[in-house]
Parts: sequence; C-alpha cells; structure tokens
Amino acid sequence: MSNLLDQLNPQQRAAVERTEGPLLILAGAGSGKTRVITYRIAFLIEAKGVPPESILAVTFTNKAADQMKERVAKLLGGRVELRPGAPHVSTFHSFCVSVLRRHIERLDYSRDFSIYDEDDQQRVMKTCIQELGLSEQIASPRSVLSRVSYAKNRGLAPEELYRQAPDDTVEKVAQLFGRYELKLRQANALDFDDLLLKTVELFYQAPEVCEAYTRRFHYVLVDEYQDTNRTQYDLIRQLTLLHQNLCVVGDEDQSIYRWRGADIQNILSFERDYPGAEIFRLEQNYRSTQNILDAATAVVSRNLARKGKTLWTDRDGGDRIGLYEACNNEQEAEFVAGEIARALAQDAGWSLAALYRTNAQSRVLEEALRRQGIDYRLVGGFSFYARAEIRDALAYARLAGNPRDSAAFLRIVNTPARGIGETTLGALQATARQQKLSLWEALEQELAARHLPARALKALEGFHALLKELIADREHLLMGQFFKSILDRTRYVEILKLENLPESQDRIENLQELVNAAAEAEERGITLAEFLDHAALVSDADDYDERARVTLMTLHSAKGLEFNVVFLVGMEEGLFPHKLSLNDEAGLEEERRLCYVGMTRARDRLVLSWARQRRAYGRDSFEGSRRSRFLDEVPSELLEPLSGNAFAVKARTTWENAVNSVAGAERFLHERGRAIGGQVGFDRRETRQQSARWKLGSKVRHPKYGIGTVLNCEEDGEDTKLTISFPGYGRKKLVERYAGLEKV
Repeated sequence: MSNLLDQLNPQQRAAVERTEGPLLILAGAGSGKTRVITYRIAFLIEAKGVPPESILAVTFTNKAADQMKERVAKLLGGRVELRPGAPHVSTFHSFCVSVLRRHIERLDYSRDFSIYDEDDQQRVMKTCIQELGLSEQIASPRSVLSRVSYAKNRGLAPEELYRQAPDDTVEKVAQLFGRYELKLRQANALDFDDLLLKTVELFYQAPEVCEAYTRRFHYVLVDEYQDTNRTQYDLIRQLTLLHQNLCVVGDEDQSIYRWRGADIQNILSFERDYPGAEIFRLEQNYRSTQNILDAATAVVSRNLARKGKTLWTDRDGGDRIGLYEACNNEQEAEFVAGEIARALAQDAGWSLAALYRTNAQSRVLEEALRRQGIDYRLVGGFSFYARAEIRDALAYARLAGNPRDSAAFLRIVNTPARGIGETTLGALQATARQQKLSLWEALEQELAARHLPARALKALEGFHALLKELIADREHLLMGQFFKSILDRTRYVEILKLENLPESQDRIENLQELVNAAAEAEERGITLAEFLDHAALVSDADDYDERARVTLMTLHSAKGLEFNVVFLVGMEEGLFPHKLSLNDEAGLEEERRLCYVGMTRARDRLVLSWARQRRAYGRDSFEGSRRSRFLDEVPSELLEPLSGNAFAVKARTTWENAVNSVAGAERFLHERGRAIGGQVGFDRRETRQQSARWKLGSKVRHPKYGIGTVLNCEEDGEDTKLTISFPGYGRKKLVERYAGLEKV
C-alpha cells in the first residue's frame, strides 16, 4: 500500500491517510477526486485493517459508483470481493432502496413497492389534474411535479403548502400534491424523492434501524458533496451519529443543481456542522492546460459563495481560448461542425464535445453535423430502458409483483390493444376514486359486480386472466424466462411482426435484448426486484458512451466528463446565463459555476461561441442577442478571435472531396491559383463577377441546403446562374431569381 500511496501527490496522500473524524476534501476540477476516494477505501482496508463491509461510499450516478468499485478492486488486486455491502459503493438512491426493501414495512408499505420514474409520475399527475377538473394548460403535469418535488425536499406536507399558499395557483398545486400522494400510497409506490425522504423518515421513526446502519458503516464517504440536498444531508447526519468518520469530497465551484434541490450551504457550512473538521484542498489539475484553467478561474472567481482555490497544472500555457462570433445560430452551428471536421482530421484519437445550456439548442448542431457527414452521440436522448417497448415489458413485470401499481396498470391495460377503451377505463378510474381503491382492486370489483357491458367485461376478464398468469410465472420462472413469458403471453412480438413497419424489427430486437439482459443479471445473482430498481434509476449520465468521438450534451450532463476539445456554444445573455437567473444573484452565481464546469471539461482546446442573432421560438425571423457577460469575464489576453480555421489540416486536392465543406471548396480554389477575393488566375468572366453582386467565395444561405460558398457566377441580372458548394449536399447550380438566396 505504501507503494501505491507513492503515486499520489502530497495533498492527495495527506487526505487519504487522515482516516478518523470529519474531513472535507475540496477537489478542484480535474484534481483526481475519484482517485482519492478509491485510494482512501483501499487504504482503510489494506493498511488500517478495516472490514470492507463497514465502509459506505455514496455518489450520484451508477457510472461513478461502478467506476469506484472497479478501481478499488484493482488497487486491492482482487483480494476483496466487491459484492453489495463489502464495501457498499452505490448511488444515494440505490442505497436507500436497499434499506427500504428490508424495513419499509415499519412505514406501513409492503416490501414489493414500485418505484415511479418521471413518466409514471406524469401519468399519475395527469390523472390528478383531470380529476380536479383542471386544464393541463393551466397546470401541466411536469410543472406541478417540479413544485411538488421542491416542497417535498423542504419537508412541506400538502396541508402546509396549502396553508402557506400566497395565491390560487399554489393552492391548486397543494391540492394536486395531496391527491398525488394519496395515489402513490394506494399504489404502494414511491417516486425518486420518496426514496430519500422515506429512508430519513424510517431512521427517525425506527431509531434502532438507524443505529444498526450507523454501527455497520463505521466509515462513510460522500462523493460530489456540493450536489447534496437537504434530505441527503439529513441522511448522512443520521448515518454518522455514533461516530464522526465522515469524509466528503466536493467542489463548491461545481455546485450546479440548485434547480433540483442541491444546497451549496451543505459544503460551505461543513466546518460549522462538524466541529473539528479538517480541510484539504486538491488544486493540482491533471486535465487541462493552464490557459484553460486561468480562463475558467477568472469567471468563477467573480462568485461570492465559494471557499476558494487556485488550480494549477504542469501543462504550462497551451492554446488560447478560441472565441467565435457568428451572425446567427445557424452560422454558429456550421462553424462548430466545420471545426469538428478539421479537428478529427488533425488527430484521429481526439474526443470532442459541443456543450449547450438547453436541450433545444442541439437541433441546429445535429443538422450541421449531419450535413458534414459526422457521426455523433446525443446524450439526453432515449436510453435503452426509456424506449416505449422496454417500458411496456417492465410495466408488466412491475404489475405482476405489485398489482396495486396503478401507473403500470394504466400503461399496459390496453397495450397491446385488447379492446379496453377509454369509456371502460374511465369507469374503472371512477370506481377506484370513489372507493379509494387501486385500479387492480377496482377491476376485480367490477368483474364481480358485472355492471359493465358484456364486451367490456370480456376484455377486462382477458386482461385479469393474463396478469394472474404472469403473477404465477413470476413466482416460479427464472428472470429471463419470465420476460420471455411476458412477450409470449401478451403476443407483443407477434403483433410487432404483423405491423411490418421499418421500426418494428428494431423494437423486436430491443425486447429480445431485454430478455438477454434479465438472464445475464440473474446469472450475476441479481433479483428481479433489483433488476427493476436498476432500470428505474438509470439516468442520462449513465448513457454517456466514452467511445464516442463527438458528443452533444447539455452543460449539466457534461459534469464529471472530459474531452480533448470542447465547444461551448450559445454564450448570450438570456441563454447563458439563462434569462430566469438574470435577476437572481444566487441563480446567476450558479450559472457562472455552470460555465466553469463547461470550460474545465476541455483538456487541450476550448472554443467559446455566440451568435448576434438567434431564431425566436415559433417565428421565421431572428432576434438580436447580446454576448454573455461570462465572455467579458475571461481576460482578453487569454482569448483568440476565430474566423473559422482554428484547426489546420492537410489541404484537400480533389474537387470531389472539396465540395463536402465550405473550407474545402475555398482550399480547392486557392490551390488552383484563384485566391478568394484576389485577382490571380481569373478569366474574364470571373474578373467581371468579382465586381458584381455575388463575389467568388462569398457566403449565401439557401432555404433547403443551408449556408454555402459561391464558386462561380454566370450571366447578369435576373438570369444570373450561381454555382454554390453546400456542405453535405455538394455543388449546386441555381438560378438566382428562383433560388431564394440571401447573403450571409
């Protein structure tokens, strides 16, 4: 172990060797925080003789947890079997699920509770809105759930929220909150917030359970402590009541999740909450060049809510920060796509990312990359477990284990179609609402009462019999066989084959892969409940593919990742910083931290861009923009204005290749002695057109092909014919009066 510690720098080593009592490790971006956590776990086990099962390490994503497990196992040479609990390395939510599966009966739930993801939550809230006679235009399920989550994480019950309501809108939210909670209780279901809240409630109501976990986990480590909310803070406090062996690792400059409840005061007030706590600062950066670090630090140092640190690196200097000013967002996207193409040509091993503030910004970037023929990975799209057919199969499995799960019931009661229409479903919902039953209980009551039309009863009887069969299958079949039984009994795959649509085969293959995934999970000792829990807790961050050469993602999704080259786009006031934060000092500081996070994702090259105009929502026109204040906070000597040639590459020499990009066309013309804007080598026609409206090399926009470069001009007036190179579309010959062109 001493040899291993020799691989740490002095600050890292000191943090690892300080094992007892409360410890705050302020780990700047790229300073090796995961390395410190994993070495600390290995040091406790190997050097201090701490039993592995007495160590608990929690983080925020499955990917981060898996990475920790793998690194610890490698450090210990495989001598410690890293099964769950030895040591226990997981996400907050997974840890809480493991506690609740054992003890939730103390809160009057059964252990087979369902976990409602965002889609399930919206389905339930939509029903609540309908039952209260409200319009979704007044109260959308997503917006109401956001307010409900905010209230829950601050310990407000529906009744308290109603009493404190300053207006009619909040009163309606409180009413919907109460109905939503009732439906979750009836369904024996918990949402993501409940997983944390119910665990804390359990520890308060059953102190002996809390004490058992406190005695079991004598050493607690928390990753990304700056992202913890109040509930997570309470959970950690309870787990360390009998000892103070708490090590938290975080960076207040990377606290970017206030909108989902993260409280930066948790890290800022650590010494007050844990008297005698020691603080270590990790300031040596192993990722970025010094210029990138200096630029990022210059921005975030404007914040007041920070402890402060000075990042440095052995990678002195480096390229200056590229700054590109575009006419509009479409030109900005063309620039980014062109630069990505040149960077990939320059170094085949580089990873590149375009980061943006909102998901809506990805569209124009995707279109520009497709025109360039560049493959990319979009993070934030549908992951495997978010696909409709997978969610359907999982809903059948959930309902077979917990028939009270009304969200799963609503999802698959008529999927595939079995003749249960809206009228029949409405009758079931009315019965459930009036008698405070789950939908499954209402179904059984209606079948016994025989009040519904014969055709409806027949369809309901078929569904009831199907689920009874699946309940029996779940009890005695292996997991892979059980999912195959779901597909066979529902005729899901058979119906997809009969559809004979292009996408049907993909959906069939996805379902077959789900069966494989279930079988493989069982071979690893994972239970069906654990498999369903994992599927419910998968996040966008877990969907990131490290092998992707080009990645598009929001700044929030990029946290924890790194790339050789980063393009940070859309740096305009109202977009970044976001308009909702402009009049909120705390919100503005978080936007500045978000900028810091985005900038420090870059290892070798960072390019910042903004557009003077951006297309407005629902309009064909562009609206004026103002450059982001964050650009002005970067020292000017660190910036390098760009015109579109940040990455020099070997010139293309053939016309067939040249027409695939604007820059390629320009290089082709230049190589033939016809420098754009010059007079060398022009014949009489080319010389004449230089003084005309359309100059050789000028940029134009076409309504279909986008931005292109003028290569030639023939005739005059209305009959002018233009030869234009459009990236991704090649060379086009157009008549001016019909083409709808505009100068860029």
